[in-house]
Amino acid sequence: MPTLSVFTDVPLAHKLEGSLLKAYRQDGHRNKTFLAYKVCMTNEGHPWVSLVVHKTRLQISGDPSLDYEYLPTVGMKSFIEASLELLFGKHSEAIKENRVGGVHTVGDSGAFQLGVQFLRTWCKHANVAYVISSQKEPHGLVFQDLGFKVYEYSIWDPEKLFMDPNVFLNVVEQIPRGCVLVIGNIMDCKFSHHQWEKCMALLKSKQIFPFFDIPCQGLHTGDLEEDTRILQYFVARGFEFFCSQSLSKNFGIYDEGVGTLVVVALNNQHLLRVLSQLKRFARALWLNPPTTGARIITSVLCNPALLGEWKQSLKAVAENIMLTKERVKEKLRLLGVPGSWDHITEHNGTHGYLGLNAQQVEFLVKKKHIYLPRNGRINFTCINASNIDYITQSISEAVFLTKNPKNYYLEEKPCVE
Repeated sequence: MPTLSVFTDVPLAHKLEGSLLKAYRQDGHRNKTFLAYKVCMTNEGHPWVSLVVHKTRLQISGDPSLDYEYLPTVGMKSFIEASLELLFGKHSEAIKENRVGGVHTVGDSGAFQLGVQFLRTWCKHANVAYVISSQKEPHGLVFQDLGFKVYEYSIWDPEKLFMDPNVFLNVVEQIPRGCVLVIGNIMDCKFSHHQWEKCMALLKSKQIFPFFDIPCQGLHTGDLEEDTRILQYFVARGFEFFCSQSLSKNFGIYDEGVGTLVVVALNNQHLLRVLSQLKRFARALWLNPPTTGARIITSVLCNPALLGEWKQSLKAVAENIMLTKERVKEKLRLLGVPGSWDHITEHNGTHGYLGLNAQQVEFLVKKKHIYLPRNGRINFTCINASNIDYITQSISEAVFLTKNPKNYYLEEKPCVE
């Protein structure tokens, strides 16, 4: 009699990602291009790493005084302190009042795993989460897996081609009392002072618990303080909240995912209680966080010379991204592509929407071997001097040919060297 496997009834999980990259790698076309990398890329097409990271990694590897003992469950104290100062500023009143703390977390989603575990256990009335950002976020899956009912909203308007602040305002108005509000990348929304005041008042009156995501501070505008300004609004108005702070992308240590779950409380007594419970959950999730990435980041943040060099590298990357966007927009204008392409340069950060519809994206993937997500949101650092002409020419063809369905299915013309 054959042995029955205990895994017989386990189905294959729905593939979340990877099929686009797999298709790209299997494509033999000489002009194939991949525009959906998560990481920041260099002009040479390699993952970007801040030069100070290379320098610091060598120094650490040659330091005989370092031991390789397990870290405490909450993580490296100096790393947490440096991370909090980076997030809130050196002269933050909240830090001085000892009502801000954190736990050293693992990977980009570790802070959410830890934070949601806490909320599920100690905030049992908060069983609904609203997620709002400029794109689909993975955080909703973490909440769903832990029993939350999740509603997700994007502030990107594909018809009007802009980040619509009214989406955020409408969510704040309709969100029920006592829910969790996950706030992702909404920095490109242009809120007036009155709109912000209205939002704050509504969130306060409904006792909404904010959970922020800061995945790449400094790579959005090139200004570390500007990229976290939204947090200052909430701290100044006395909110308690969690924040997932990832420090992998802005240092370029993607393979050593490291971050912090940041806690802002009303006072030190409440903070210590929360941190004690988070320590308990962290012990069950990963017991001890890894050290290498945290050591690199701490060494940079605590050394004025290295910190200055790192800030300059972030500013250079942000400026290069905006220059690339300007070039893409200008080339599309010179090619006579109809419509406005101003939205490309109106938004900051490595990723942004091209403003193409599903048919145009399909044309680029199937006919031009340019791989991008169906929503047309690309990584602009994947565009460089060697592929910008091919990409913009292909976008031009996509727009013109999809306007005439008869031309859409024309055979692909051979590329001329």
